[in-house]
Amino acid sequence: MPAVRRVTLADGVQLHVEETGPAGAAATVVLLHGWTLDRRIWHRQVSALVAEFGTDVRVINYDARGHGRSECTPLCAATLAQLGDDLAELLDQVAGRGPVILAGHSLGGMTVMEYAHRHPDPFARRVAGLVLVATTAEGHTHTGYGLPARITRLIRLAETTGAGVLARCGTIRPPLALVRALRPTLRWLLFGDRCEPADLRLTSSAFARASLRAIGGFRPSVGAQRRLDTLAGLPEVPIAALVGDRDRLTPPPCTDAIVQARPAAELTVCPGAGHMLMLERPAEVNAALFDVVRRALAGVPAAARTRRRGTARRSAPAAHVPAPVPRARRARAGDVS
Repeated sequence: MPAVRRVTLADGVQLHVEETGPAGAAATVVLLHGWTLDRRIWHRQVSALVAEFGTDVRVINYDARGHGRSECTPLCAATLAQLGDDLAELLDQVAGRGPVILAGHSLGGMTVMEYAHRHPDPFARRVAGLVLVATTAEGHTHTGYGLPARITRLIRLAETTGAGVLARCGTIRPPLALVRALRPTLRWLLFGDRCEPADLRLTSSAFARASLRAIGGFRPSVGAQRRLDTLAGLPEVPIAALVGDRDRLTPPPCTDAIVQARPAAELTVCPGAGHMLMLERPAEVNAALFDVVRRALAGVPAAARTRRRGTARRSAPAAHVPAPVPRARRARAGDVS
C-alpha cells in the first residue's frame, strides 16, 4: 500500500500525495495526471513499476491542485505556470536527492514543460528522463475534436465562455447526475475504438472529483501554452512520447511537433487508441516508462541500487513513421490489456 501524505505549498494549498517504494531508492518516478483527472489514472503504471524495479525505484503519484483529493485552488492560481511551480515545490519536499523521471499525461505533460521553462536549473540538475503521454506543447493549436473546422470553432467559443462561468464556481464539484449523463460524451472524447467499462467509470469518477474552478480556471492557460522552444533547449535526457491515432484532444500532430523539437525522442503511436493511453494501452505506456527508467538507472552507481525484481517486458518492434518525424514505432492494434 502506498504511503499517503499532504504536501503544503507556498500559497497554503495542500496536495494529496501517494508514495510507493523506499525514500532511499536509486531513482524517483513522478506521475502527473491530466486535466479534470486524478492520480488513479496511473494505477496500472504504479503496480508495474513496483513489480519491475522493486526497491530501486520510488513512485510519487499526486493530485494536482483543484483535482482529486487535493485542495481547491484560488482562481488567480489556476494556471499552468502555477502547476509548474507546484511541481518544483513537490520535488523539493518529497523527491529526495536522486535522479527523477517525470511522466506526464496531457495537462501533466504540459506541467512538466512549464516546470522546465520556469525552473531550468533545477530541471537540469534533477531530471534524468521524461515520458510524455498524449500531450502537447502548443495549447489547442491542433485540437479539432475530430470534427469539421466550423463546428470546432463553435465548440471552442462555447467552451471558452463556459469555462469563465465554471471558474467562478469555487469548490463546487460536478453533480453526480450530470457526470452520469456525460459518460457517453466522455467515452467519445477521451477513448478510442475500445473502452473497458471499468476504465470509463474510473475516468468519470476522477472528473466528478475536480472542482468547477479547476475545470474552468485552467482552460485559458492550457489553450495558450507554447513551449516547443523550451523542449528544444532541454538537456539531453531520455524522452519517450506516446499518442493514440484516435486522440481527439491531443492528436498525433501534437506529438509530432514534440518529436521534431526533440529528434532523439522515442515516439510510439497506438492505433485505435484515444487520449487515455495509461488505461487503453498500459503495456505500451509501461514499456516506455521501463525504458526511460532503465536508462536513468544506468547512470546511477551500482552500489546505490538494490537487486531488481520482475522480468523485463519487451516493447513492440520498431517501425519508422514517415518523415519528418524520426525514430518512431507503431504499437500493435491488439496491444490492449
